[in-house]
Amino acid sequence: MKTFRLLSLTLLFMLGACSTVRVDADFDNNVDFSTYKTYAFQKSGIDKAEISDLDKKRILRAIDAEMSKKGYTKSESPDLLINIFTKERERVDVDQYNAGWGYGWGWGWNPYIWGGRTYVSTSTEGTLYIDLIDAKKKELIWQGKGSGYLTQDREKKEDRINEFVAKVLGQFPPEKK
Repeated sequence: MKTFRLLSLTLLFMLGACSTVRVDADFDNNVDFSTYKTYAFQKSGIDKAEISDLDKKRILRAIDAEMSKKGYTKSESPDLLINIFTKERERVDVDQYNAGWGYGWGWGWNPYIWGGRTYVSTSTEGTLYIDLIDAKKKELIWQGKGSGYLTQDREKKEDRINEFVAKVLGQFPPEKK
């Protein structure tokens, strides 16, 4: 029985750690997004992002790839400026499981079998914001946000970053209703 509980807990944790990226976007309703064709990165803003330079490069490459797929081109005199910033937080989950069961007391408690286990797990949840700014007006016109679990595994990090960026920029350009 203990093995089954431990296996169930491990499976639940693994599924939680592989959860998808949750996205949201906001934009200025008065903007005609079809007029924008070119972009550049806003270096001063990106330099302030509190992540490693390697992760910044990964994010910028992913943004380049997604913008290119959408038909936008990089330019020295852009229509759009792209800025990023990030947040992260450590999540701690504590779960307690009591051993055994007892007649009359219900599942999960037995006065004759004391014990149980406490399981503590930690994970890092990150949020990536992508801002699109009208280069001429210097006004924010679109902001996308993606939140999800991060990985420290170097082999999987690039794939996870690509997933974040693709899902966030999947909301751009916004569809007018």
